[in-house]
Amino acid sequence: MLDLLIKGATVVDGSGQAPWVADVGVKDGRIVAVGTVTQAARETIAAQGLWLTPGFVDIHTHYDGQVTWDEHFTPSIYHGVTTLVMGNCGVGFAPVRPGHEDDLVKLMEGVEDIPGSALHEGIRWGWESFTQYMDALAATPRSLDYLVQVPHDPLRMYVMGERALAGNPASEQDIAAMRALLREALQAGAAGFSTGRSDNHRTSEGRETPASESSLAELTGIAQAFDGLNHGVVQVVSDFDLLKGPQRFDAEFDLVEALARASGKPLSISWLQRDPGGEQYLKIQSRVEAAVALGLPLYLQTAARAIGVINGLDASFHPFMGFPSYKEIAHLPLPERAAALRDPARKARILSEQSERLAGDGTAIPPLVDILLARIDLISARMFPLDAKLNYEPSVMQSFLVQAKQRGISPLEALYDHLSGGQGDHLIYFTLFNYNEGNLEVVKAMLQHPRALCSLSDAGAHVGTVCDASFTTFMLTHWVRDRAAEKLPLELVVEMLTHRNARYLGLSDRGLIREGFRADLNLIDPQRLNLGSPALVRDLPAGGKRFLQKAIGYVGTWVNGVAVQREGVITGNCPGQLVRMGQA
Repeated sequence: MLDLLIKGATVVDGSGQAPWVADVGVKDGRIVAVGTVTQAARETIAAQGLWLTPGFVDIHTHYDGQVTWDEHFTPSIYHGVTTLVMGNCGVGFAPVRPGHEDDLVKLMEGVEDIPGSALHEGIRWGWESFTQYMDALAATPRSLDYLVQVPHDPLRMYVMGERALAGNPASEQDIAAMRALLREALQAGAAGFSTGRSDNHRTSEGRETPASESSLAELTGIAQAFDGLNHGVVQVVSDFDLLKGPQRFDAEFDLVEALARASGKPLSISWLQRDPGGEQYLKIQSRVEAAVALGLPLYLQTAARAIGVINGLDASFHPFMGFPSYKEIAHLPLPERAAALRDPARKARILSEQSERLAGDGTAIPPLVDILLARIDLISARMFPLDAKLNYEPSVMQSFLVQAKQRGISPLEALYDHLSGGQGDHLIYFTLFNYNEGNLEVVKAMLQHPRALCSLSDAGAHVGTVCDASFTTFMLTHWVRDRAAEKLPLELVVEMLTHRNARYLGLSDRGLIREGFRADLNLIDPQRLNLGSPALVRDLPAGGKRFLQKAIGYVGTWVNGVAVQREGVITGNCPGQLVRMGQA
């Protein structure tokens, strides 16, 4: 007898081939029959008109701390994810010297906008090496499967101590020690290695991340840890800095290519259209295509929509947080704060002031924030009300710049009126990158590139500014069903969310609806599928707040044949586990 039989579903199998109608039978965590299935089952679901897809594979999350207190990986579990990867961008919580845990908390708090108080209270420390970290995680069942990468910053801090925090170059002995530690973790099943080289990444004290300026010798020396292993990937985030000159760009990309050669493993880089520097993504594309033609396994991690942030009075950022007269009332409860902002005298005072500098010593806020605030009249063209309609591809005609012109006021006043309305819970969607033309045509071109990996959700991170764990659902709603302009085929989108990412990681047992594959599945109602509104909730340890965005229309999600959510309700089942790569 089958454990589960899904009858008459529209199967989108992850291979990229056109959908077809079939039954799918599951037993002992595996797909055992696809086609016309007549066997009896303990549970049979009539699925006419529903999509059946493989479970989604999210290769770019930051659940490294949350995993220790949240066995369900919320909100990814609400968005069809069944396998995810942590340890991206060079930040994480292992290895760690006893007594130096706070250094890693400051790093993660600054780079990934996760409250330090939540990390301090929530993380159940008890490891030193990366393998001990893996063992500690593996001891607790989870709803979803997950993989871990070894992050460069903790590795460097463990070996070099204060010299790493000071940005000193690594010696040959340091490099050898880091290589040995990475090798040990890889042999224990770590999925790969990640490094971060972005100027926008800062610790909560405003310091550069320890590995951000690592040398070619350090990176290639560490990467030799992959020698002879049959698994592993490398993930890199870099600014590339084309605006600082083509020589700077080429030197940085040469380093990426050298890292790929030294590791001999698939290497992916974050890919986005910057502003300013909107042409850089094309330069990256050209270099990747040339490298691939020479045999280097390079890939482009690509977002589902604009790289944007949510602004609100209770969010991590909003345009008035640096104004002196706003700071006077910043401590008030939200409804009282909004009411105080509506006072005409306070409004006039704030609008006559200048924002104080937010970035600098002792703060993780990147200098970009101050630059943007100084250009509020211009950037208001990329700021939009975020209401229940959740339009993630808004027209410039909906922007606060146009609203201000129509009302005959300044853009700053238009933003002020929006944020101070109601109970103070009005939100702003601010499109930072991937939106230079005022639409998502660039994103569509990126997603259609053969080396693109649908990624960059940052699930578990930037909790007070985004909730891009919803990228997977957005791919199916916006790009497949709702977009007014040219859409993307359902079979392509599902292939990107499933088999392509699984194949990149070297996971040969999932990502397809085929006999013998793991029964990681999503049953989706395409008519009801929709994103919920992002809401600020205080459900982190120590009362920390985050944006939480759920979805409707997921009839069920199964991990290894066990239901982990049904109609948006988490079942409490925990069939997920740490996936140790390279293990029998």
